[in-house]
Amino acid sequence: PGSVSAAFQEYLRHLRLQDFPCGLGSWVRVWRGTAVGRGTGLPLPLLSPCLQNKSCLNARRSPRAEPVGLEEAVPPGEETPEVLLELLRDQHSPWALPPDCSPQDQLLREVAVLAPELLRGSRVFQVVKSLRILDKGVEEVDEGLLRFQQLEELILSANHISRVTSAHLPRTLKVLELCYNAVGDLQDLCARPPPELQHLGLGYNQLCGPSQEKHLTVGFWPNLVSLDLSFNSLTDLLGLVSQLSTLQSLRILVLQGNPLALIPTYRGFLVDSLPKLSILDDIHIWPDERQQFHGLARQPELIRSEARVVVSIGEMKGLPDPKAFQQLKVGSEGPVITYNYCVTYEF
Repeated sequence: PGSVSAAFQEYLRHLRLQDFPCGLGSWVRVWRGTAVGRGTGLPLPLLSPCLQNKSCLNARRSPRAEPVGLEEAVPPGEETPEVLLELLRDQHSPWALPPDCSPQDQLLREVAVLAPELLRGSRVFQVVKSLRILDKGVEEVDEGLLRFQQLEELILSANHISRVTSAHLPRTLKVLELCYNAVGDLQDLCARPPPELQHLGLGYNQLCGPSQEKHLTVGFWPNLVSLDLSFNSLTDLLGLVSQLSTLQSLRILVLQGNPLALIPTYRGFLVDSLPKLSILDDIHIWPDERQQFHGLARQPELIRSEARVVVSIGEMKGLPDPKAFQQLKVGSEGPVITYNYCVTYEF
């Protein structure tokens, strides 16, 4: 699917919300069997049980219709909602969802048992508050998303999205995750962003400054608490900090993997420049660290246009061990074997 809407429809088909034990109507047990040849003298075949939707069964059977062959309803009665829910929740049930399914998957399956009418037609869009579409080849965030009037969390990681139009995002969004995509420009996203957004995930994209940093201010994201910009191509630390400092609610920031993170004073400068920050690059900022870097924000001259890279090699496998070779005696005519190795780092 090329759009989020198309991926959602495919997602609903995958959940099979109209099949047992979900769907409209009440489920009853039905016994099925077929004759095995007339006049053979063989006993009646064994009957195999199955489950049918009672409303569908009644719709197919007219009042005058007589039982055909060996098919007949059996008195055991309808399956209770409790029994149907147990079939969904029991990990040993053939209808159980896989362990890595999202809470939204489980919620929709249970709603399809308890109140299936809520999932008919456009009413399904009123139920969904969290939508996770991962690695489904989505390229477009289309205006069909506006049908999700209660949507609070939208996760579209590992797709092929390069452009996000904010006019297509529900105003109720609080979490927007777009990591592992191809977003290289924030202009369309910031034209009219969701005002209540608390987390914005843009890690592993194609953002490069300084043109993008102007979109990371309180004027666009007044309630932003968490921001992930990791593994992009941001280089202007001073320019980025001047914009991020306007985000008064920002508490969590991830910038690792950008070229600017190689600056020797990178962490200390950020810690002192953003006093309300609690976590930087997944590491908690403790009071003693903040005290250690106190005053660094007033010394921007320490941020030079150079980087420091420390490479540590813990272990190398597949190389001959020099200790395994016996030292040649003086004057020996034995062969001398020399090994040369070249290690290349690409930035």
